[in-house]
Amino acid sequence: MAQLIVGIDVGGTKVAGGLVNQKGKLLKSLIVPTRADKGFKASYAQITHLIERLIHMAGGKHQIGGIGICAPGPLNPHTGVIINPPNLPGWRNIPLASLIQKRFDLPAKVENDANAAGLGEVLFGAAVGYRDVFYVTVSTGIGTGIIIGKKIYHGKNGVAGEGGHVSIDYRSPYRCGCGTLGCIEALAAGPGMARRARVYLEQEHNEPSLLREMTRGHLELISPQMLEQAMRQGDRAARAVIEETGFYLGVWLGGMLTLFDPEAVVIGGGVARIGKPLFQKIRETIPQYSINRAFAAKLPLLPAKLQKNVGVYGAASIFLPAGEEAETN
Repeated sequence: MAQLIVGIDVGGTKVAGGLVNQKGKLLKSLIVPTRADKGFKASYAQITHLIERLIHMAGGKHQIGGIGICAPGPLNPHTGVIINPPNLPGWRNIPLASLIQKRFDLPAKVENDANAAGLGEVLFGAAVGYRDVFYVTVSTGIGTGIIIGKKIYHGKNGVAGEGGHVSIDYRSPYRCGCGTLGCIEALAAGPGMARRARVYLEQEHNEPSLLREMTRGHLELISPQMLEQAMRQGDRAARAVIEETGFYLGVWLGGMLTLFDPEAVVIGGGVARIGKPLFQKIRETIPQYSINRAFAAKLPLLPAKLQKNVGVYGAASIFLPAGEEAETN
């Protein structure tokens, strides 16, 4: 019986891959550049070369039970087709699962990266022991995964879980890249945080802030990392923006809890690493915007555990049996 799964995480700048056993232990890992700026053929060559190396490290194809691939959407997990991801130029209607399956004569599946990450956290990470989980990643964008009964909920057309594009303020001055006003992604993802910080300091001309010093007055250079650094040094403006971000996420998550009634929420991504000040504001806000306030106040709100290798674990989890005891160290 084949004991190992190849997990591949395709991103805009790098492709990460690993060998994962049936217990969810990452045995080997590799990273190569995506070469996304060179188009699909160049990226595909990087992916296949990485898979070849991992198969060799496993001792041959007979050791491999499947190749799981997670990638940014939009994509269709039912057909394995990558539709047109913004950060992968030239990837339009690419039947990646069938291409990989034919190339290696092994089962291959493709999954949305946030969905895969959510399943990975349920099987191997922060949400082990839970069956129904709402997963959120907050970084450059906001992605979500809906896990029901330890399985990904895809919806009829395979695109369920695009929660970052739910609007919480149709009168907002902030327009999302999808075209909608007030999407949670436009307000609370990294670029949205930076934009709100810039607007705040432009309006409060006389307020001193470390952010002005860090950017030497070029407020368009503000980043989430700067906000975190300034907040930890006591900067009032940075703390205000971070707490407002927690408020927005809490409002949105209150609605998600009312809709899905999960056992737990897992929050990952670069912005989530800000930690306690952000999580505390989210925790305070959720019950105010959820129909079951008593339940919402006690809901487990968990920081993601698989931050570094979440994509590889998530991709591999597509082929692994749900609910088995996990090893992640």
